[in-house]
Amino acid sequence: MDRKIAVVGLGYVGLPVAVALAERLAPQGVAVTGFDIAAGRIAQLRAGHDATCEIDDARLTSCGLAVSDDPAVLEGASLIIVTVPTPITDERRPDLTPLQRACETIGPRLSRGALVVFESTVFPGVTEDICGPWLAQHSGLVQGQDFALGYSPERINPGDTVHRLETITKIIAADSPAALARMRAVYGAVVDAGLHEAPSIKVAEAAKVIENTQRDLNIALMNEIALIFDRMGLATRDVLAAAGTKWNFLPFTPGLVGGHCIGVDPFYLTAAAEKLGYRPEVILAGRRINDSMGQAIAQKVVKLLIANDVSPRAARVGVMGLTFKQDVPDIRNSKVPDILAELHAYGIAALVSDPLADPAAAAHEYGITLSPAEDIVQLDALVLAVNHAEYIANPAALIARVRSGGVLVDVKSALAREGLPEELVYWSL
Repeated sequence: MDRKIAVVGLGYVGLPVAVALAERLAPQGVAVTGFDIAAGRIAQLRAGHDATCEIDDARLTSCGLAVSDDPAVLEGASLIIVTVPTPITDERRPDLTPLQRACETIGPRLSRGALVVFESTVFPGVTEDICGPWLAQHSGLVQGQDFALGYSPERINPGDTVHRLETITKIIAADSPAALARMRAVYGAVVDAGLHEAPSIKVAEAAKVIENTQRDLNIALMNEIALIFDRMGLATRDVLAAAGTKWNFLPFTPGLVGGHCIGVDPFYLTAAAEKLGYRPEVILAGRRINDSMGQAIAQKVVKLLIANDVSPRAARVGVMGLTFKQDVPDIRNSKVPDILAELHAYGIAALVSDPLADPAAAAHEYGITLSPAEDIVQLDALVLAVNHAEYIANPAALIARVRSGGVLVDVKSALAREGLPEELVYWSL
């Protein structure tokens, strides 16, 4: 068992990994340290609070995890787990900059005999053919001889209290049987659901990138049929309820696809395919559909306003929810700003509120000023963009924000139609 473990990156993925390792291994004499370049994040964690809400305060303060923004803590670590983001560029190409910076930080402090395991989503070949050489360059060590590589793709689902690190089967792979045995010992101690040992690092990388690609495509199909059924005058939720009575009909639903995984990862696979001379048609078509849904929803709002004899430029419109999914504070790659941008193109300056999103982050990331919920009243149209539990628990409060005869757009069909006021113009995907 490795006696000193460091986790690089303490966000939605890294913190749960680091906390679980500290809880299970610190009693066995294993030192577990979490490193992050963000001093503010480290100060917050040292104060006993996780703003991502993945780890509750009591667990964070009792787990025995040491955290630091000083890269010197990486020195002497025999196992380093890298959990930094893998975003895309504005051109929708893989952006490996966070991985490169991590390797540049780790390299000078990499000990001979260390094992470096990557959890970030990448296309096949990144760990061994890109990150390995970066580590070798900055450490002066020989890849495969002086240090080993492993890959264990993260499967964290933000806000999910059921499917957690400990309860999800974890894939592990390494560049040698000895390195794989080390991964088996460490991850096996914290993952109760068990491990799947992939035959190679590239197989493990490919498995991860297609997990989210598959989900993206299934949601894209639902979004496309929702657009079709809307033109037919059919409620998609009714169609899906009927179709779902067949034993092998998959239970996907339409909606916005944002966040740092599903809306990003497919581009890693398509970029790798294009480098090999293959143009992936289905995957990119799915991405185009999902990326267009914010615009489609906004255009539907405008049509409903006009049909309701309300001029879009004079309309008072409110949008409830900004985060990329319900019940999490994460606004990264949220598609709600797409709705707002399209509404703005029609002269509508929508009010936006979210009980979980950080107002400073919203202003910095998107230039959006969040409004107090109490200001979002007397609306000509309300868009329930994110179905936070707070909203769903009190539908009457949402309806009360809309003037009599106004429009309510329920993006994910989160509200029961029964009991809605007859004069309310209701629409959902």
